[in-house]
Amino acid sequence: MNNFQKGLFDKIQQKANINPDDVYKVADSVKHANFKDEKTVRKLVRHLSKLANKPISKEKEDKIVQSIVKNDVPMDMNSLNQLFKK
Repeated sequence: MNNFQKGLFDKIQQKANINPDDVYKVADSVKHANFKDEKTVRKLVRHLSKLANKPISKEKEDKIVQSIVKNDVPMDMNSLNQLFKK
């Protein structure tokens, strides 16, 4: 694991209290997932919300799912943070 990845996982663990091993398991489980399929994406969003013990509103879930399905997900951390804070 390079320094960027380690830093990212450390930040995830700090902010969301998610074990990096759990993140790897989720990442591995969606390697071949169809992110154009709303059902698949919604299931993943709900799973991550539970994993982080951070419930999200239906409205926020819908925004996140639509952003992913439409491939309209920002690639920089600041914009990504803004998407999840809305």
